[in-house]
Order: sequence, then structure tokens, then C-alpha cells
Amino acid sequence: MTIAQRMQTIRTGFHPSFWIANGMELFERLAYYGQGTVLSIFLRDHLKFSELEAGYLSSIFGGLIYLLPIVGGTLADKFGFRKAFSVAFFILAIGYFLIGSTGMGTFSAAYEGLPLFWVMVVLLVFTAIGGCFIKPSVLGTVAVTAKPETKSLGFAFYYWIVNMGAALGPLIAYFVRDRIGIEYVYIVSASSCAMMLLVNLLFYREVKDESHDVVESLGTKLKNLVVVLGNAKFMVFLLIYALYWIIFWQIFIVIPFYITDYISRDAPFEIIMSVGAWGIIVLQLPIERLTRKLSTRTAILTGFVISSFCWLVIALHPSVPAIIAGILTFSIGEMTQAPRYYQYISTLAPPGQQGLFQGYAFLPIAIAWGVGGTLGGWLYGTYARQAGSPATVFLVIFLIGVLAALLMAVYNRVVSAREESTRSGV
Repeated sequence: MTIAQRMQTIRTGFHPSFWIANGMELFERLAYYGQGTVLSIFLRDHLKFSELEAGYLSSIFGGLIYLLPIVGGTLADKFGFRKAFSVAFFILAIGYFLIGSTGMGTFSAAYEGLPLFWVMVVLLVFTAIGGCFIKPSVLGTVAVTAKPETKSLGFAFYYWIVNMGAALGPLIAYFVRDRIGIEYVYIVSASSCAMMLLVNLLFYREVKDESHDVVESLGTKLKNLVVVLGNAKFMVFLLIYALYWIIFWQIFIVIPFYITDYISRDAPFEIIMSVGAWGIIVLQLPIERLTRKLSTRTAILTGFVISSFCWLVIALHPSVPAIIAGILTFSIGEMTQAPRYYQYISTLAPPGQQGLFQGYAFLPIAIAWGVGGTLGGWLYGTYARQAGSPATVFLVIFLIGVLAALLMAVYNRVVSAREESTRSGV
């Protein structure tokens, strides 16, 4: 296909709402990753929580923001993606502002005498409720606004946009933290979401999926939440995937602590943590070309193995260059498996359940955040702070990655054997 033909395919292969949804995703990810890179340090160094408490709070927020899309996706299927976007950006704008306000002297009187830990729990839960509608609505939009011949390209573009937000958000967060104050990172995130609320109301248009002309009651959709849990093969796959995301989220839990405690309190940890996203932006297409002949499950296993070595690289010589090399290693593994994962989930979704299944696609990330935040806080507090052995923390995380790869290898073998038996009629 010539460049001109490719450009023509891009121009005609997507409904305008595809571009609006992905544009909103860019700014939502910018907001999320901007505050996400500073959350651990904001909680520990600015609000004076311990590593374990910061880990608990990170687990609550990260776990819910990726668990609730299962329900959010179901509601988005029922009421439409445009309404879901409106609710999401409205709550996110308010939530991020309130989280930032807990660290501002202007609002100190409002929080005086209140148990700050539980205040943060309430604010983080509230914000996560808003965030739960974004992912299934964007992915659902991609699924219904791309033509069959451009759907794979559409999901690849979505993944590229996510990483563009993940790269720009920390960069902006660093300059805001350095020049204004860490609490104002949350004001930037709130402003970004408020702008996207306006964009959604003015420009986004609902697109009906003609090939899935199925209308289900809300009760049926809620029942489907439980029905999906009965798919043992799918659930086992998602649970193994959760181990992979546990080692990913330690980049946002352990790495900021390590850099500020062992390297330099003034180091630009936000920028260091964003190198993985920049790596994906630059290398995604070459990696896709190198791995396109791999089967889906083989690509996922390969990604698991490569990403696990991130933590071995860091453990061997903990330093800024090693951390950058480790994060880039993880990103190579991530870009090997992640785009195929989302497209695969979209093919499993029955008529009228795109949002539901795209919501379940984030269950492993939810489990990983729910466990990983607390685990990372405990590991770092116990072995790095108390025992003075951060290398132990890195090695434990590496071993979790090895376990994930081994379990995925077993899963692949079992599923392949069953598929072969089915084909042979045994």
C-alpha cells in the first residue's frame, strides 16, 4: 500500500468521533499520569503519610480506577458514551482539584481537625468513580467508529495516544512541581479534565454500531457482569495478567521513593519514569513489525519475559542510567503484548457488550493496583528503609515477573492442547 493509499484509508476509515474520543483520551491520560507520577511523594513527603499508608492510598485509588470500569462500561453501553464522558470529566475535574487542595495552605482550615487519611480515602474513591467511565467509553468508541479494515490501526493509534499522555503528563508534572509546588500538579490535572468536559459537550457525537443492533435492559447488562465471571478460561487469563501489572505499577510506587531517598531528593523522577512511554512512542511500530508473526498468546508470553528483566537490570546496579534502561526494557515487553490484548478483548465481546468487555479488560490492572500499591509500600518500607537493602525489593519484584511468565507459559500450553483436541474431534 502506497503512502497516498494509507492516508486515504486513514481519512475514510474512521468516524469523526474516533478522533474526538482519542483526543479526550490524550488529555485524560496526561492528567492521570501527571498526578500519578507524584502521588507517592505527595502522600509521603507533602502530607506526611508513611510508605505503607501511601501504598494503601495508592492501592485504593489505582485499584478502583481500573476495577470500576467493569460497571462503568456496562452503564456506558446502556446510556451512551457521550453521557459517560460527561459524568467522567465532571467528577475527575472536581476530584483532582480536591485532592490537590489537601496540600494547599489556602484550604488548610477546611481540613483542620479532620482525619486526613480518611479524607484522602473519600476523595480518591470519588475521583476513581469518575475515571471508571473513560477507558470503556474510549475503547468502545474505537470499536464502533472504525471500519473493519482499519480497526487494528484504530486500536494501535489508541495505544499510541495513551502513551503520549503518559509521556507528556510526567514532564508537565515535573515543571509544575519544581516551579510552583507539587500540590498544583493536581490543579493542572483538574483543568485538563474540565477542558475535556467542554470538548465532549461541544464536539463528540454518539455513533450507533449497526452490526450490533441489540438493545438490552439495564438489568440484563448488570446480570452480564456476573455472567462474564463464569468464563473460567477468560478469568484465569486475566488473573495471570494481574501479576504482570503488579510489577509494572512498582515503577510508580517504588521508583519515586528510591530516587528521592538514595539518589537525589531534587532528581526529576517524573521525567525518569516517563522514559518508558517515550520509548513506546518511538519504538511501537518497529516492535510491531518484528513481532507481527507471533501468535497472540506467544506475543503476550514474550512481553512478560522481556518486561520482567526490567527489575533485574535495576537490581544489578541501582542508578539513574540503570533505572532508565530497566524502564525501557519493560516498555519493550509492554509494546510486544499490550496492543494485541485490547484488540483480542474487542473480538470476544458479544453484541451490545463492547463497553462491558473493555471494562473487564482492566480487571488485571485493577487487581495489580489493589495489591501492588500496598505490596510496594510494604516492600520498600521493610527492606529499603528499615533494612537498607533496596536491591532486595527489586529482586522480589523480578521474581513476581518470572512467576507471571511461568504461569502464562502453562496457560498457553493447556489452551493450545485443548484447541488441538477440539480441532481433531477428540
